[in-house]
Amino acid sequence: MCRSDVKQAVLAKNDDLAADLRGDLARQGVTVVNLLSSPGSGKTELLGRVLARAVQRGVPVAALTADLATENDAVRLARSGAPVQQLLTDGLCHLEARQVRARLTGWLPADTSVLFVENVGNLVCPAAYDLGETLRVVLMAVTEGEDKPLKYPTAFGSAHLVVITKTDLAEPAGFDETAFRTNVHRVNPGVEIVRSCARTGSGVGTLLERALTAGDGTLHQPPLAPHPHGHHHTAGTPAV
Repeated sequence: MCRSDVKQAVLAKNDDLAADLRGDLARQGVTVVNLLSSPGSGKTELLGRVLARAVQRGVPVAALTADLATENDAVRLARSGAPVQQLLTDGLCHLEARQVRARLTGWLPADTSVLFVENVGNLVCPAAYDLGETLRVVLMAVTEGEDKPLKYPTAFGSAHLVVITKTDLAEPAGFDETAFRTNVHRVNPGVEIVRSCARTGSGVGTLLERALTAGDGTLHQPPLAPHPHGHHHTAGTPAV
């Protein structure tokens, strides 16, 4: 079996496990939100603000955060008052559905309505792995460059929602938001783009609301969205 065949077999197995996990969690009334970004995008700080807002509103949320090493992010997120667990990948550059299921077993509070999964900081490998999520959110800081969606079309092309972070730095960074939005919509036509700033709280409420309404049947369908049975569409891969 060649390398590409092995990779496809691994992805197919993951897709099947993800589909089963999605079904099991949906029956429990749990919506899963998969957060993808590069390292340093500010997603941990933003997620902490979202969790704190949910706790203030009495919304039962939880978070699973993944890193290659340390439990620093779990400690930071736990300050929100929400249940948080750290998942260490021991060098693996992405999460897989089997890891998520194993970490949730015996831990996820029974009343959880939204589970946020903070994926490993990486826009390559994580984009290929369905985690059983209902909502896939791709985040990018204004300091990362307007052409990033074109460089990472699989990540941005599979997003149900795109979030711009650190908007307070947009002017000093010379961020061209119009160009960024154009590039996002080249790979994912029609996807909603939300502006956010963890320092000011901008966008926090919007992100929480999108998570709470993800299962209402109005979710944006990106070109590379996971197939209902687990496999990703590839025929509609956008040309860049």
